[in-house]
Amino acid sequence: MPTDAHGHDPAITRDEVAHLAHLARIDLTEAELDHLAPQLAEILDSIASIREVAADDIPPTSHSVPLTNVFRADEVRPGLSAADALAGAPECEQQRFRVPRILGEEA
Repeated sequence: MPTDAHGHDPAITRDEVAHLAHLARIDLTEAELDHLAPQLAEILDSIASIREVAADDIPPTSHSVPLTNVFRADEVRPGLSAADALAGAPECEQQRFRVPRILGEEA
């Protein structure tokens, strides 16, 4: 069985990388397969070493500090009436802003 640069058995083989590339519809050359297999094996080894350190009483996290929602509650509040909103418009039509047409015009 081949070993990686550190003398460990790779956790993922070249054939497995080729199979994953096929499933992901990624076309890899022979040289890319030879290059990626040891890199992916090293990544898997790193993940395995992190798992060894992680304690069962520490929950997995995605951030180092807890996140809280900073948004206000979604509450209905009084707003502008259509007449108030359109009061400053240069032109309005059927309770909408009237603007010049720009689509469909010939240059």
